[in-house]
Amino acid sequence: MKVTRRNPDEQHEVAGPKPVRDVLAELDINPETVLVIHDGTLVTKDQVLPDDAEVEVRSVISGGAGGARCRGCRRPAIIEIAWHNSAFCADCFIDHVRAQVRRAIDGHAMLSYRDRIVVAVSGGKDSLALWDVLLDMGYRVDGFYLGLGIGGYSERSREVCERFAAQRGATLHVRELAEDFGFAVPDTTKDQRRSTCGVCGLSKRYAFNRVALEEGYDAMATGHNLDDEASQLLGNLLRWQVPFLSRQDVALPAGEPVPADGGHDGHAAPKLAKKVKPLYRLGEREMAAYCLIKGIDYVVEECPLVGGNTVLRYKEALNQIEAASPGTKAQFLFGFLDRVRDQHFPGEHADQAAAVVPCSECEMPTPPPDDGGRPVCAFCRTRTRMLALLERAPQGAPAATPPTASAARS
Repeated sequence: MKVTRRNPDEQHEVAGPKPVRDVLAELDINPETVLVIHDGTLVTKDQVLPDDAEVEVRSVISGGAGGARCRGCRRPAIIEIAWHNSAFCADCFIDHVRAQVRRAIDGHAMLSYRDRIVVAVSGGKDSLALWDVLLDMGYRVDGFYLGLGIGGYSERSREVCERFAAQRGATLHVRELAEDFGFAVPDTTKDQRRSTCGVCGLSKRYAFNRVALEEGYDAMATGHNLDDEASQLLGNLLRWQVPFLSRQDVALPAGEPVPADGGHDGHAAPKLAKKVKPLYRLGEREMAAYCLIKGIDYVVEECPLVGGNTVLRYKEALNQIEAASPGTKAQFLFGFLDRVRDQHFPGEHADQAAAVVPCSECEMPTPPPDDGGRPVCAFCRTRTRMLALLERAPQGAPAATPPTASAARS
């Protein structure tokens, strides 16, 4: 049979007929990290594939058929979720995804139907699936895409987001990092103080919060899933990043900065918009399957600049454990979240992390400096450094002058 791997792209010839599990074992592929597609349909590990089959093995890290029966309706299953000890047909799987999102939203008071919500979309499976789920559930939700300037990858990502918005009749706000802030993500390879992925993440968080505030949204939603959150938690624990641990949650309330001098100048200070992660109960494999079943086109390939990202190594380690002990990732993350919520661990650092003041350059919220000096947010410091490196600093204006609002596009 002809086996095509996606991300990384590879071609293999495997003798058949053979069950899916044996095909994956022969190629040394962890079943928890991929979807197997035959004749345009998902197949589970017990499905026997004929010798002349053409099969796609699609990686779901972004970093069954046979005798399997759907838990809900007892029809033949197309996907098994080991940590739920369940298998689902296509219709029941969609219900499963919505039920997990509902449980996440209700369990953490993330959203209400009165809220105006904006989803950060990248063109990947998780963010587009989240937008789709929330629209289907009846929420008032728009999208926001930030162009990162990564050549054809960014062009393809933007096209995918715009096409999805058009198909759903939804509003998509589009901003370009280079146009609004003077540098693109590939330029950050010149920066020795912060990794490319670090600058990218910082830029996306900053632009997302700004758009949410400028456009009057009540909440920001991101497509962070179970794998994302568990791997981030593992990294923070391994390095004992206590301030990060104190802030890691799936629902972060809005924050109101106070003037750095303790006074008030009569102007309302920008705040941190509420941020929620409704997919935290669902894994990457589930979100890839959701997109395939719903016919949502997404960018399968990884960002070409992601090489060396430590989070991917943490995901790989957790997937190895998960393969032997299904449910480990969920127990790890959910246990931590329960203890944070119930015990406010660690309270001292959580209080410090919650304090924010307006940045002296762009007026967006930032933690107060330890030395009591002039508060400048991490993005403004990074942007100033990047513009100096690129020799693009505007004449006669602060390096971090806030951009004007862009028009929404749909």
